[in-house]
Amino acid sequence: MALPILETATYELTLPSSDVQVKYRPFLVKEEKILLLAMESDNAGEMTKALKEIVHACTFGGINVEVLPTFDIEYIFLNIRAKSVGEVAKLKLLCPDDKETYANVELDLSKVEVQVDDAHTNEIVVNDKIKMLLSYPTIDSFDPKMDAANMKTAQLFDVITNVIHEIYDGETVHKASDYTKKELHEFLESLSSDVFLNIQKFFTTMPRLQHEVEVENPKTKVTSKIMLSGLQSFFG
Repeated sequence: MALPILETATYELTLPSSDVQVKYRPFLVKEEKILLLAMESDNAGEMTKALKEIVHACTFGGINVEVLPTFDIEYIFLNIRAKSVGEVAKLKLLCPDDKETYANVELDLSKVEVQVDDAHTNEIVVNDKIKMLLSYPTIDSFDPKMDAANMKTAQLFDVITNVIHEIYDGETVHKASDYTKKELHEFLESLSSDVFLNIQKFFTTMPRLQHEVEVENPKTKVTSKIMLSGLQSFFG
């Protein structure tokens, strides 16, 4: 006689990047094991692999985790985690006023959203005739904690090349996938400094999983605001 298979609750969320509805479930013991092993390894690559595996499994294989923007992956995982082990996360945060005292903060994860900077755009205007459309980096292609303004030149060119989706020249549309990395690099080298700065701004203003919390210093009683940004910030 077969052992009983337990039913798991199903939830829905909307992808921040596309407004597409996605069904998901809490992670089970097998997925929690994947996560714990990755955390124990203290390896960024293993953690990324675990996140993708868990998101893929818990969304019933309904989305392609290889092409989703990083902020989508983080948002889905945060919701999966909240439904799996509790929506209230207990954090220990460093108080900004004295920069030495830590305060305990409880955060309702259901209130955490992907925030979009008002100045953000993925359309880069080169001139009256030419413009570029950029795609959002995936979790494998770009670490959102990296500062595009301080990257080494070769690294920055590679990152930008990977996110070019299309280049418009009047009525002609050039798909980046039809060109070599060398050709795309040569195109980037032909841009003015102002346009290149706008491309860097695309990265610094990208949508991010973030939430502002208030922290009261238990010693000084001073209340400060802290902006939590990135998936790791929401786990104490």
